[in-house]
Amino acid sequence: MQRVQPDIWETEVESPFPGLTVHAYLLTRDEGNVLFYNTGHQHEIDRMAELGGVAYQYLSHRDELGETLETIHQRFEARLGGHRAELVDFARYRTPEVLFERREMHLGNVEVIPTPGHSPGSTCFLVHSPHGKRYLFTGDTLYRGERGDWHAGFIPGHNDERDRQTLAQSLRLLRELEPDVVFGSAFLGDMGFQEMAPGDWPGHVDGALERLLG
Repeated sequence: MQRVQPDIWETEVESPFPGLTVHAYLLTRDEGNVLFYNTGHQHEIDRMAELGGVAYQYLSHRDELGETLETIHQRFEARLGGHRAELVDFARYRTPEVLFERREMHLGNVEVIPTPGHSPGSTCFLVHSPHGKRYLFTGDTLYRGERGDWHAGFIPGHNDERDRQTLAQSLRLLRELEPDVVFGSAFLGDMGFQEMAPGDWPGHVDGALERLLG
């Protein structure tokens, strides 16, 4: 793992299948660490133990499910969070103790923001860090491209045309946020997160909307 913000650690990159690369991110907190997304690397789970373990693991959507959910739960007694719309998918691995249904604040500084479109239960998380920054975890609702541009997670064959408008509505909601750093799950290129200068984020979302809606 490498530290990428004062309270954020990024796991080693994984490639679940050709063309897809992902990271998970550990948010370290005095009140209990939060792991966003998932990792299949056992050595990274060992490193999390050295950093204080995992009190909560929040998944952005069902594509992040995997066998290590149970490993992380057994090792740290981590409480799993996921959207109610994807309970059937989650049940194949582990049923979440924390269910997402609406926009609300969790754990004191983690805002849960449902953003359907990429999948029915896709959810983003806005963290108000005590270090003075706002971290936005977008899952696959928005992912970083090779040139540092951001793209909507609409995948032909995975999504149908009805999802396009649903996803567009979710992006319009995210556009109103003012993140200082944005962390995707899947990404293209050399890195999965990007720091935002003041005022830059709406332009990135507008570009993603233009590509999504044609």
